[in-house]
Amino acid sequence: MTVGYRNPFLAASGNPIAHGRCDQQDCTEIAGAIPDGAVELADDERQFIWLGPGHFGGLVSGPYPDGKRTIWSNGRERLVKLDYETLEVLATLDLPGPEPSTMADWEAGVAGLDDLEGDEAVLHAVDLATRFLTGLDGVYSLLDANHTLFLGCKTGAVSYAEVDPTDRCSPLVEVARWAKPAEIEGLFVGVNMTPDGRLVLSTDHGWLVSLARDFSDHVAVRLPGADKEAADHCARMKAERGNTGYGWVRTSMCCDETGGIYVSSVDRTHRVVWTGERFSFDEADGAWSARYRNGTGRGSGTTPSLMGFEADEDRFVVIGDGDEVVNITLFWRDRIPEHWEQLPGAPSRRIAGLGPAHMGDLARAAIQTEQSITVSGYGAMTVNNEPGSLPDWLPARGARLLCFFLGHHERFTPYGLHKYEWDPSAQTLREAWVVTDVSSPNSVPHVSQDADTVYTCGTRDGKWTIEALSWSTGESRGHWVMGDSRYNALGGGVHIDEDGRLVYGTIFGKARILRAP
Repeated sequence: MTVGYRNPFLAASGNPIAHGRCDQQDCTEIAGAIPDGAVELADDERQFIWLGPGHFGGLVSGPYPDGKRTIWSNGRERLVKLDYETLEVLATLDLPGPEPSTMADWEAGVAGLDDLEGDEAVLHAVDLATRFLTGLDGVYSLLDANHTLFLGCKTGAVSYAEVDPTDRCSPLVEVARWAKPAEIEGLFVGVNMTPDGRLVLSTDHGWLVSLARDFSDHVAVRLPGADKEAADHCARMKAERGNTGYGWVRTSMCCDETGGIYVSSVDRTHRVVWTGERFSFDEADGAWSARYRNGTGRGSGTTPSLMGFEADEDRFVVIGDGDEVVNITLFWRDRIPEHWEQLPGAPSRRIAGLGPAHMGDLARAAIQTEQSITVSGYGAMTVNNEPGSLPDWLPARGARLLCFFLGHHERFTPYGLHKYEWDPSAQTLREAWVVTDVSSPNSVPHVSQDADTVYTCGTRDGKWTIEALSWSTGESRGHWVMGDSRYNALGGGVHIDEDGRLVYGTIFGKARILRAP
């Protein structure tokens, strides 16, 4: 099967947007390096640079006139541009916000995560989350073909560029800032790009906005049901969960090559069509809205991903649903086949497959994931983000904090990766494999199709690793031992650069393995 849709208005690289492409698959055709068993990396076999908190992604630019590239990274306190080869900082732009933290803060934060034990370690993690993640604005970003970075902030969008876009060492400047009008309710939670080069943003209250890249005009619309449900749901979740991370829309969206925009509200996934002038909810234009399973009442926590791109392929949009044990859920993306019968337990005929991600434990009462479902070919995989245990005094909503900051502590380490695969001949979703002895506490995995390998940030013996598994069988191909908590992905994604090397954002910086295929 082909790798998905590449938007020509994005930077000409394998990673110009979170999750790699507008289809949000987290896969690439580039061959990735494979570890030879258990490999303890020496200092000259890996790169690391301190950047500060919140640098989860790393967007790779297209080539400059000299043929070289850069890596752009937005964090909580600053935007940085790095040399593609060395990770040297080429330019920095401080962002509005709190007093910047220091390297001493970052080093102390990492040391506490590794040296403290028990409740002391948990309290230290709570302190780090409060200091460095509370108020985080602009997680989702994209880099266009003109070396302009667009950041989707909570109340608008910002664009940044270089003083001289032909010089990769050029300083960074803020170009423009767009504030959403008062009638657009909620906070922005996602950003992507439609085939005509316009930005598309979503709010947690169910609004979609199409925005010109020069911010000269916008079109806004509410998703079906948002006017009746969104405000009440957001208020209830804030009261119950203590934060705004469980909105009526919780995640970003994916886009296809024909103007289709796929976004999930609290119990439905929607295909909205951008016509070039307006958003359409009309079935005649290919739009639809379909219910998914939602036993928790909190909805899907995964950004939708696309599967299938050629005319002779079955084509789906893939999410993790809102059940207590999350189901990898496939929706028919286009017209539902006439012969198709509604699946048992599926709330919509549009659902083509339900794969319970129980991680090999059929008696498991609950498992949810906050990571986008990793898709390559007809395969779809998710990971376990539930900690091995939870202190009695810590509220249930603190479970993610343990996986994010303390997943390398044995008592909290989650285990499990679970893959399902669509069988086009039998027209059914089957379990492909489940792995129970590998941990991926918080990272978004990434697939190299050429190497038939899925990579993720894991943990072994109290150290952070990069794990490599066969995408076809789930068998371990080996792992690289990265080291202490400075190498914790903290919810970010691993991706493969243009030369097949593994690179990812970490708790306070950026890391790369200097092993080529």
